[in-house]
Amino acid sequence: MQIKWLEDLIALAETKSFVRAAAQRHVTHPAFGRRIRSLEEWAGATLVDRGSGPVKLTESGESLLQHARQAVEALASARSEIQDQALPGQSVLTLATGRTLARTLAADWLWRMRAHTAAARVQVRTGSMAETLQRFERGEADFMLTYYHPAVTTRLQPSLYLQHTMAHDRLVPVSRASAGGKTLFRFSPNKPVPYLAYANTLALGQLVSDHLSNHAQAPRLKPILQCDSADALLEYVLKGMGVAWLPWSLAVGAHKEGKLAPLAGKALEVAFEVRMVRTKRRLSPLAETLWDMSTLH
Repeated sequence: MQIKWLEDLIALAETKSFVRAAAQRHVTHPAFGRRIRSLEEWAGATLVDRGSGPVKLTESGESLLQHARQAVEALASARSEIQDQALPGQSVLTLATGRTLARTLAADWLWRMRAHTAAARVQVRTGSMAETLQRFERGEADFMLTYYHPAVTTRLQPSLYLQHTMAHDRLVPVSRASAGGKTLFRFSPNKPVPYLAYANTLALGQLVSDHLSNHAQAPRLKPILQCDSADALLEYVLKGMGVAWLPWSLAVGAHKEGKLAPLAGKALEVAFEVRMVRTKRRLSPLAETLWDMSTLH
């Protein structure tokens, strides 16, 4: 059983709609439905009355709902207590972000801010876009570092949050390169190219899928592998397994070393932003300082 299933049940009870609950939980309607069924399988009982009209929980569902709320609140409280166990007077800063951003932009940002965080304890929490957003909305992080693009814009209320652009990046189709700098693979109208794709749960995967599905000159691709890690896709590209759309910030090092090269022109690239998000309420002195310093860069 996964804690997110209990959070799903709570959202369903509050919204009384699978569609609205799925949107609130930042997953697709089918995926949300599968998670509720998984919870029912775990409980060994029907939890939701799926008749016409607003969604209602069964008697078993209402019983589990009470325990779910207690469990989620208890875990959140326990997490806060653990995170507060810093040294006397030591500040704690928590950043929620994706795995790739944790390695690239977040690492660069924390390095620049090291003079301000030297005496603090910094916690970097990573996960998928949905997991990161849920963690941030639950108040478990001071900042969220996330991708921004119309295709994957997060549903945050402008009245509650502040955000600013930290960097501009782009997804570039790349292939392993030979010693002469030529790519191992080339796009062709006649032969599909082995394609290394992101899992659909990743924001990068949503960006690439949206771009290719709406591109008049999208190349012919043959999906051979799907992965939930951009770092892993980079390694697969370097091994010559196929082509992938990688953040240029992640791929540029291998490109400078002559190990990989971009394919085609800029028409197939996807430009996006990386934004830092925070709540409008007052944060800790350390967090406020870092926010002010970040807006100057």
